[in-house]
Amino acid sequence: MFENLYRYSRVLARHLDGPAAEERDRFVAHFAASGATRDSVSNLASEVLVIAQRLDISGTRAVTPGEVASVADRWVQYYRRRGRRISPGRRQRFVQVATDWLQFMGRLQVQTAKPGAGTDLIDEFARYMQRERGLSPITINGRCWHVRAFLTWLAAQQSVVTGATLHQVDAFLSMRGAQGWSRASIATAVTALRSFYAHMTATGRCAEGFVAGIEGPPLYKLEALTVGPCWDDVKRLIASTETDQPRDIRDRVILMLLAIYGLRRGEVVALTLDDIDWERDILHVARPKQRCKQDYPLTTEVGNAILRYLREVRPQCASRRLFLTLKAPLGPLAPNGLHHAVASRLETLGIRCPRKGPHALRHACATHLMAEGMSLKQIGDHLGHRSASATRTYAKVDLVGLRQVADFSLGGVL
Repeated sequence: MFENLYRYSRVLARHLDGPAAEERDRFVAHFAASGATRDSVSNLASEVLVIAQRLDISGTRAVTPGEVASVADRWVQYYRRRGRRISPGRRQRFVQVATDWLQFMGRLQVQTAKPGAGTDLIDEFARYMQRERGLSPITINGRCWHVRAFLTWLAAQQSVVTGATLHQVDAFLSMRGAQGWSRASIATAVTALRSFYAHMTATGRCAEGFVAGIEGPPLYKLEALTVGPCWDDVKRLIASTETDQPRDIRDRVILMLLAIYGLRRGEVVALTLDDIDWERDILHVARPKQRCKQDYPLTTEVGNAILRYLREVRPQCASRRLFLTLKAPLGPLAPNGLHHAVASRLETLGIRCPRKGPHALRHACATHLMAEGMSLKQIGDHLGHRSASATRTYAKVDLVGLRQVADFSLGGVL
């Protein structure tokens, strides 16, 4: 497989002479057979080589998930010491690829799952958020994820949930900052912990005043400029899927939905076959934040792309979800899978923007609509924003253009 991927002898030799060359070759060939693009296969081969160089797979012993996580942490620290920033997403990718490879070889130690730290409390917290707060499933899952991460970390510190101190909360948040989390991401974790411990206080399992002491980093209104790829890059991204490869045919539809309609990642993966009204050319999109469905006109180009995907690529499956995985085990495409599909294409094409995933195309959609002269109200309605404040950040994107207009106007007066 490596001989088909690399022409330069030095690069080829690095892959052939690296650890577990035969096992890596079989895994990469299996990935290529699923319909992945040549660039995606080449990227995977490079990732697996890095993993093989750092992970001890000597003999026939099975590797534990904990070992994989430790190796990923050491890999991140190695580059940090050299001044390179490794995002949490890249670490997660390292763990995912390593896990997939080990599972493919039958070398991943399958551990009997034990209830995680505070599992019962987290389940209770989730029911509270659903029944009493009326929060959306996405919000509930996100907050539970942050709380579970904190409680797992707390257990590793030999501490219990009800015995947590504010010093420990600060240490956990500091660790997140050291891992490369942005201030906004840390603030989201703080919101989840405050909500959890507010519930604990209300049920008499936490001291009064504890929640008030959980402080996050300062955030400033509209501090972060919302930036996505320019529209020419978006068109280039979509054009890169004009092939007969199954993955390209599927991903073309996904990219169109993200860029043209500005859909969120979760909204795309949640689409079902029943959400397409072919008679009226309408696309029904579930908006979890608004707890309703929003209708969009199904354009001819998007409709044709969906039809081709359904006729030529989508596997036969009992699931009614629109987007499925293309290799066994067949099932609905997961949010992380969609994120990787978009991020890898942006990276392959050299399209640089602060966000590397699906949300970058949502930003690009909003910026493009503003450039076309649509009002903030119209853009907000198109994107499914609940309030004007969520849309107002896009007004900053065209600041350069506004200054040019101002300079031109003032130049004729002063």
